[in-house]
Amino acid sequence: RRDEDVPGIFPGWLRQRIEAVIWTLKNQLGLERHAARTQEGLWARTCQRILALNAAIWHNWLIGAPVKRSLVAYDH
Repeated sequence: RRDEDVPGIFPGWLRQRIEAVIWTLKNQLGLERHAARTQEGLWARTCQRILALNAAIWHNWLIGAPVKRSLVAYDH
């Protein structure tokens, strides 16, 4: 970010990518409210949601959707 004095050990583009992935996991996939009771359950829910997002992105590419990372069409 521009308001930070020291750029840190990561280049700016890498930090933006990491923040985008974390934002997607927390917000779009709902992992902030995962409701898992065990660490294994958390891993299972995390992997399940990442695979579902990848399947949705792949499907959006196949059908030529304008927004590839959107899950709105699949939210029932």
